[in-house]
Amino acid sequence: MANDVKRGRGIQSQDRVGYDLSLTYRLGVMFSAFWNSQVRGKVLLLATSLVIIILATAYGQVILNEWNAPFYDSLERRDLGEFFRQLEVFVMIAGALLLLNVLQAWLNQMTALYMREGLSRDLVDQWLKRKRALKLSAIGIIGVNPDQRLHEDSRNLAESTTGLALGLLQSTILLVSFIGVLWELSSGFIFRMGGHSFSIPGYMVWAAIFYAASASVLSQVVGSKLVKLNADRFSKEAELRFALMHANENMPAITVAHGEENERKRINADISNVLSVIKRLAMANTNLTWVSAGYGWLVIVIPIIVAAPAYFSGGLTFGQLMVSVGAFNQVNTALRWYVANFGPIAEWRATLMRVTDFRQALQEMDDGFDVKDAIIYEETAPDTLTLKDIVIIAKLGEDIDDCGGFRMRETDVTIKAGEKVMINGDHSVNRRLLFQAMAGLWPSGKGTMGLPPAADMLFIPQVAYIPGGSLREAIAFPEKPETYDNAAVEAALEAAGLHSLIARLDTKARWDKILDSDEQKAIGFARLLLVKPRWAVFDEVLEGMEPEWQHTMTKLLATMPDTGMIYIGRSEAYMEALHPRTLHLLALPSKPSEEPPAASAGSSAVAAAPAL
Repeated sequence: MANDVKRGRGIQSQDRVGYDLSLTYRLGVMFSAFWNSQVRGKVLLLATSLVIIILATAYGQVILNEWNAPFYDSLERRDLGEFFRQLEVFVMIAGALLLLNVLQAWLNQMTALYMREGLSRDLVDQWLKRKRALKLSAIGIIGVNPDQRLHEDSRNLAESTTGLALGLLQSTILLVSFIGVLWELSSGFIFRMGGHSFSIPGYMVWAAIFYAASASVLSQVVGSKLVKLNADRFSKEAELRFALMHANENMPAITVAHGEENERKRINADISNVLSVIKRLAMANTNLTWVSAGYGWLVIVIPIIVAAPAYFSGGLTFGQLMVSVGAFNQVNTALRWYVANFGPIAEWRATLMRVTDFRQALQEMDDGFDVKDAIIYEETAPDTLTLKDIVIIAKLGEDIDDCGGFRMRETDVTIKAGEKVMINGDHSVNRRLLFQAMAGLWPSGKGTMGLPPAADMLFIPQVAYIPGGSLREAIAFPEKPETYDNAAVEAALEAAGLHSLIARLDTKARWDKILDSDEQKAIGFARLLLVKPRWAVFDEVLEGMEPEWQHTMTKLLATMPDTGMIYIGRSEAYMEALHPRTLHLLALPSKPSEEPPAASAGSSAVAAAPAL
């Protein structure tokens, strides 16, 4: 628990949307995650195979380019026999290249698949480390819609990283393969002007470099906004998807309240935000098209124009001209890889930024929150729980004297195993913070909590969690279904008033939608019977239940005399059935409203943080 409350570099602002990290650092983070993943061996094997395939393909393309000279020379000579022989050569070369292309496509897909597996599993593992996911929701914008980053962003990053990395590798190999060919061809370029002859070493190479460099510079200037626009788009798309999902999940309540029109306006506002970003993105991509498409059309004639002086002066045959044009195009394609992929690179950088920011935020959760006063946690004997001088601060970062929190009236409390306790208090007290503090989720406060070993305690929240799957899985959560034998499960359901569900134990369904709120809470009590903990802590779970259900639940609790129970809330049914010892929570004064604004400005960001 100490890590949760130490002063550190934990996120302080609710407005934080990302981190100012360099591209090199982000790449290092993702490489480290990949290197430590279980898919490393598979990806390295596939990558090695791809390198071999790409090298073979480049060699085949060099041979194909050399084939241009005899083929076009046969056309120039009108040599029909040589023409057909060169077509046979072409079929063999093209067939081999086709086979290599198919193998490369399959290896590309498999590499992207395993890259996604490694990245997705790493992010989920980081997200679901103890308490991280819950803390993430308290740090502002970066903690909103984690599903987008875990699913869509990880998919995009894995696929785009694979595609771009292999494209860059292929272009580099092509460049190395053809730049020597083009340099050698350039040595035969002889220019004649005014009776003088001269040659320029590497003439075609320098022309290709200048052509590709000018396109790269223009692309950088025109498309500089694409990275931020793509990041904004991914964020707005996630907000729209969440709004649609949230409305769908709560449609019964919306319909009963005649709230369709209100939700329509909300969702339409999110749609407008998405469309606004897409419009700006479309304009940026359109401007980039002027460069990419313009240079793409010019490349049809540029190599011929560049080589034309040597050709018209008689320094080249038609076949040699076509070989030079082919080599120029290959070198230009390799050099222009950045231009041709500027848009995808911008999307990749935006996705990389979102994924690494998310991962960085999750890892910062272990650094803890910067709180002025923290509860001290101690582990006691299994049969004892102590609460000494407990004060709960209602907002992170507030002063304890005027925080608007509460304290326990009884300053030194010792509870023994098997004892039944109810903790209530003033109506203005947020008792749930005490439940969260005892669970180790809300460290802000003072005093000492002596808690039994965590394995001996079961916390039952007011809102039950019913995971997807079978009812048996829901009852056993978080343990595996086979942890409890069938007879025990059926007995627990019977005692919890859920006899009608016994026949449907292995039915898979959205039980959180099928069961009403009382039945869902009853699942939690059935789970309590199965676990048989030494200690149980309840968070106002009986409040709001129908009287019949309250009677059933308290009757169930009465069958567990050896379990120490701490009920946080006000329940007459619990009082009548178990006759607990009562403890009291007293509200502390809030910060005076007339205090100058400057005094509270420093804590405004953390004060808005939701409960952890």
